[in-house]
Amino acid sequence: MNILQVNDLVVEFPGRRGTLRALDRVSFHIAPGEILGVVGESGAGKSLTGAAIIGLLEPPGRIADGEILLQGERIDSLGHKAMRHIRGRRIGMIFQDPLTSLNPLYTVGRQLIETIRTHLPLDAGQARARAISLLDDTGIPAAAQRIDHYPHQFSGGMRQRVVIALALAAEPSLIVADEPTTALDVSVQAQIITLLKRICRERGAAVMLITHDMGVIAETCDRVAVLYAGRIAEIGPVHEVIHAPAHPYTGGLMASIPDIRDDAVRLAQIDGAMPRLNAMPRGCAFHPRCEQALARCTQARPDLLDAGATRAACWLHDGPRAASAHAFALAEAFA
Repeated sequence: MNILQVNDLVVEFPGRRGTLRALDRVSFHIAPGEILGVVGESGAGKSLTGAAIIGLLEPPGRIADGEILLQGERIDSLGHKAMRHIRGRRIGMIFQDPLTSLNPLYTVGRQLIETIRTHLPLDAGQARARAISLLDDTGIPAAAQRIDHYPHQFSGGMRQRVVIALALAAEPSLIVADEPTTALDVSVQAQIITLLKRICRERGAAVMLITHDMGVIAETCDRVAVLYAGRIAEIGPVHEVIHAPAHPYTGGLMASIPDIRDDAVRLAQIDGAMPRLNAMPRGCAFHPRCEQALARCTQARPDLLDAGATRAACWLHDGPRAASAHAFALAEAFA
């Protein structure tokens, strides 16, 4: 059974001038021990997807349709109190800025122990021992002493490790990590990535990793979902999506990444900008920026179509001839 199953998720924001659809029929799943990367430009809907899953949509945002299943149980229709119990106990959260997740007035130990005792039947001594063990597991040196330190006494990388320890406090089955390495230097990023992979391997947890960094995706994830304008443009195994992208948008993202083996003077770029929610073009939302757009792309919006090892929301993959052509392209790419 998948730990997380998202089916046709729709998130809307009602306003005076009408309702804006920020997520439009987003579907994916995450299996036990799997890391799914969610990538895209700012405003694509990455963090919004995570917020909808953990029940922290900012009003007036609302889930208008679809369903979210956690280990087979529907959670999108639960009330605030029920979701508060699920957050922490069954879903752990890691946010971009650890200072927003830690109370500066309390020691990290107090915050960990409080979280543990809220969700697990442990006394104060047992909870403290578990907190020290979690800090040690996440790479905090001298955990038995540092448990009584305040957040400002830790470096940025160490604070992020404390936040990961908080996310793991009640042994959740799902971890939603929203840009967990963005504010960290490259060496600390690598340590956090290694830690997330070890958590998946040893604990069997599922991780949803939200980021704009394709390098982090390549190093960390098993599969990747590429979002564009509130929809999934492409989803599939990370190696295939990165090395043989099936959607022109994914191809543009990959082409814009510098390659030390390439002597090109200028980086490739995707002309234009992502459409505003109140000015979504007819048909495929990407067609005004797409160099491979067909007449059909301006009239009808494609669903996810089989594109070799991945699935892409692109009319270029509609029909057996397109599938054969893409299979040939994949073979050439990996030859």
